[in-house]
Amino acid sequence: MDDLQTSAEQPLRPGQLYRWAWIFYLVLALAGVVWIGAREGRIPLTLFVDPGGWWIDLGLGVGAGAALLGLWELARRVLPPARALERRLGDLVAGATASELAALALLSGFAEELFFRGAVQGQWGWLAATLLFALLHTGPGPAFRTWTLFAALAGALFGALMAWRGNLLAPVLAHLVVNGVNLPRLARHQNKLK
Repeated sequence: MDDLQTSAEQPLRPGQLYRWAWIFYLVLALAGVVWIGAREGRIPLTLFVDPGGWWIDLGLGVGAGAALLGLWELARRVLPPARALERRLGDLVAGATASELAALALLSGFAEELFFRGAVQGQWGWLAATLLFALLHTGPGPAFRTWTLFAALAGALFGALMAWRGNLLAPVLAHLVVNGVNLPRLARHQNKLK
């Protein structure tokens, strides 16, 4: 992950984060597919959507994503490490195009949920998936500890949605809402500062 950190001496080149993220998320999604396929023998459509209750999952996913966005807004208003984290993450996405940010939000939401909720949670349970998801969102200093804590809360909610509904639609949508709103907001804010 050192390649993704920015500094005054070595800022990311345009498109570098986007390329690395695509590689990472494609590998993560493929690992999830292989893991689930090896465990189940096949990957059923019902892992992704409940044909009879997709509209419930749609509402739960959007609602959970909105609740997490509200929680983050509160955190960034009252916690200096949350604001510091936003500056650090904003540096990573500054200069990315709107289509790159949308693609990253979609791919990260799908790949992470397929791997953590579909594969890890399906094999080792909710707690293991939540903890591993939180560990993926770590870094040095108090700002990144804030991110890890938020990821643990989000992962717990995503995992609860998966356990309750039995498919990935609600957690993927919740994840997509969070990343789909936050990535462009971080990029716009950081681009204004430059």
